[in-house]
Formats: sequence, C-alpha cells, structure tokens
Amino acid sequence: MTTTTASDPRFLVLHALRVKGLASDALVAAICGLPGEEVAAQLAALAEEELIVRREGRMAGSMLTAAGRDAHAALLEDDVADPARQSALAAAYEAFLPINGEFKRVCTDWQVRSDTGRPNDHTDRAYDDGVVARLGQVHDRITVVLKDLAAAIGRFGAYLGRLENALERVRGGDVAAFARPLVDSYHDIWMELHQDLLLSLRKERDAKDEG
Repeated sequence: MTTTTASDPRFLVLHALRVKGLASDALVAAICGLPGEEVAAQLAALAEEELIVRREGRMAGSMLTAAGRDAHAALLEDDVADPARQSALAAAYEAFLPINGEFKRVCTDWQVRSDTGRPNDHTDRAYDDGVVARLGQVHDRITVVLKDLAAAIGRFGAYLGRLENALERVRGGDVAAFARPLVDSYHDIWMELHQDLLLSLRKERDAKDEG
C-alpha cells in the first residue's frame, strides 16, 4: 500500500505558478489546496527571494522569475523522486489520455452544435443538457483516476473538489463554468491538470496529448 506524503508548501506555491504561468493569490491557493494565509506568506517570502514577481492592475497576480523556474525544477525532482510516485503518475497519465480525448469532443459539441454545425447559443436546453450529461460521464471517469493518483501524491486531490464545483455550476445553468477562460471553468481546471501531469512526468506535449 502506498503511503501519501504531503508536498512541501513552498514547492506547492512554486508549482502552482509553474502550472498556471500568472495566477492570483486565490487561484494559487485553489491549485495548492492550501489556506490563503499560508499561500500569502509563501508568496511574500518567494518575492523577497526574487523567485517570483508580483503584478498589479487588470492582470494582477504572481509569476515565476527565471530563478524561480530553476528553484521549482529542483524541488519537483525531489517531489516525484519516489518510484511509487513515478509509477502512480505514469498510470494516471495513461488513463487520462483517452478521457482527455472524450473531454475535447464534449467541449467541441458545447461550443459548436453537433447537429447543425453552428455555434451553440445555449438557447436549446435539451441540447445543452445532453452535452452536460456527457461531461458528467467524463467527470466520473477522471474522478477515479484522480482519487488513485491523490492516494500517492496528495496535491492532485485539490483538482477533485475544483472540478466537482465547476460541474455543479454548469449543472446549475452557469454556461461560463463549462469552458470560458479566466473564470475557473471546468475547461480551465482540466487544462491545469493536464499541464500538471506533463510537468510532473517531465514530459513534453506530443500528438497523444491532442486527443
């Protein structure tokens, strides 16, 4: 039986920024699964060390510096050094790929109607309900994968709650929660998960990742 070891908070914050690029404090906390106060303290320390830069204004948030990317790479090596973690990651990635292909097809049908080839204006509730039902099936499949992975690498558990929350928003009629950028949509969180798997495996995106 694999024992879950918690990832270091410093690494988690750096990793969230490596996954997302530029992220608000709230989004970093969501990706990390850490309390906001702890994330704020980590970000302040990392800024002092010049491992991140803070941006203000319309696109406010934090992002890694070149030194921050190097620091993250070293910590990532430590985080996934355990052979059991490597095995869990490889298994999760192989299980993820076919589900990712189906998710992309569901997203396409959400944006462009499969029956008419026209953009979906979301006025046909029956059509949307059918696509949302398929999203639910995708969600059930990825939940199994993430539960197994989180048992070995706890940080992946944060995706479970975020995806569930986004799905409930979609089911409640929030069309933006499906695939709109910058609103913590299901699609945004899915892309973060995909990027996290690739980073954690130290793998470049290839044709298999495109579904």
